[in-house]
Amino acid sequence: MNSILLQNLQKHIVLTEKELQYFFSSFEVKNIKKREFLLREGNISRGLAFITNGLLRSYSVDKNGFEHVIQFAPEDWWVVDMYSFVKDQPARLFIDALENTEYLWLSKMNLQNLYLELPQLEHYFRVLAENSVITYQNRLINNLSLPALERYHNFCSQYPSLIQSLPQKQVASYIGVTPEFLSKMLSTIK
Repeated sequence: MNSILLQNLQKHIVLTEKELQYFFSSFEVKNIKKREFLLREGNISRGLAFITNGLLRSYSVDKNGFEHVIQFAPEDWWVVDMYSFVKDQPARLFIDALENTEYLWLSKMNLQNLYLELPQLEHYFRVLAENSVITYQNRLINNLSLPALERYHNFCSQYPSLIQSLPQKQVASYIGVTPEFLSKMLSTIK
């Protein structure tokens, strides 16, 4: 059993030892190297990834070729193109590795089987989905109404372990500014 996922799960629900064994047997341990893709825009997302070590990001690319980071997924985070996963439609996002990453893969079929066999998992994944919607809603409101410096501070609060390790280009993309603007902004507050 993976202790990181077990701790994440136990924040929300309690399973018996037998249920935990069934739950963990539904996952496949996978690895992805830096710069490799878990998902490309246009492909259909067939599962969810829980990060046990490393870092992934999900992002879109606009018609001018600019990347817009939607989410970083460090250790103990889930990542998926939810639209593609739920609707069986082509993904709108790319998901790639910013460093060598190990993750637990849960296929859509295995998730459906888990819901049938362990109904309390619907509560777990509902709470995760609700928290995700809240996070995205807050981010959208902040991106529409806050100045760049406050968005940067929000990023630092949400991803404190990443602020020193990510290139400024990634941080800039996440907060919606150019790398040059971010660099200039940060130089004025030091």
